[in-house]
Amino acid sequence: MTATDSTRLTPSGFVDLHVHSTASDGSRSPTDVVAAAKRAGLSAIALTDHDTVAGISDATQAGLALGVRVVPGVELSAVEEDVETHILGLHLSDTRELEATLTGLREMRRTRAERIVQRLNDLGVRVELWAVLEQAAGGAIGRPHIARAMIAEGWAVDFRDAFDRYLGNGRPAYVAKDRLAVVDAITLIHRAGGLAVLAHPGAGGTRERIEAFVRDGIDGVEVRHPGHSTEDIARLGALVDHFGLVPSGGSDWHGAPDGARTLGTMRVPAEWLARQDGRVQARAA
Repeated sequence: MTATDSTRLTPSGFVDLHVHSTASDGSRSPTDVVAAAKRAGLSAIALTDHDTVAGISDATQAGLALGVRVVPGVELSAVEEDVETHILGLHLSDTRELEATLTGLREMRRTRAERIVQRLNDLGVRVELWAVLEQAAGGAIGRPHIARAMIAEGWAVDFRDAFDRYLGNGRPAYVAKDRLAVVDAITLIHRAGGLAVLAHPGAGGTRERIEAFVRDGIDGVEVRHPGHSTEDIARLGALVDHFGLVPSGGSDWHGAPDGARTLGTMRVPAEWLARQDGRVQARAA
């Protein structure tokens, strides 16, 4: 698959460069996500589904029809020593090699879901795999799909309840993912023609840690995210400038009403997207 941006218009206003759809664990189709972006007054979005680029084609077509630029992206779960770290791949142009790796990651996600369901059953939570697959509807399976199945069957009140009692890190039904090293995730993104962006580092986005990512080849940092404090945003912005990286930001929207995680709420300036475009063009030159 070769992915391209839906438009190459000069961006204006605000953008949202971290959005999910039903291609992974979002609740709205790629087409509906673009329509929501149009209603929110955004000039561009990046579709960054977990371990899949399957939604990009539909989103791109919707973007062309509605005048919303769609930046092809993905969100990869990697490990930095023993810490799970998410890396966004933005501006992907040739995803053929990446897709081969993602196929394996999606198979891992199904195996992980099977193990989590078995642990839940052992704990007396009678959720069945078919119900989880029904929630995923063919998309890359994640813990949110298991949580939705639990809620639908009355085993949890809401997402927070499901994760706090069973699915969160360290909880009784938690199962770790297979490991993809950060440096390998960055390499995959670069081979797909994209920029590798450290996702939502929050308070953990220290100078020392960002410097280590720079050595691994990171291109940018997600500065604005619902999980970031005012202090985080200021510090990360300064570190981006210091290390010559590109800034990024987004709502990490999954489609359902979720407080601060609402499409467009991060007020990411389109100028940040223009800076990313410049980095992509410089690399291609």
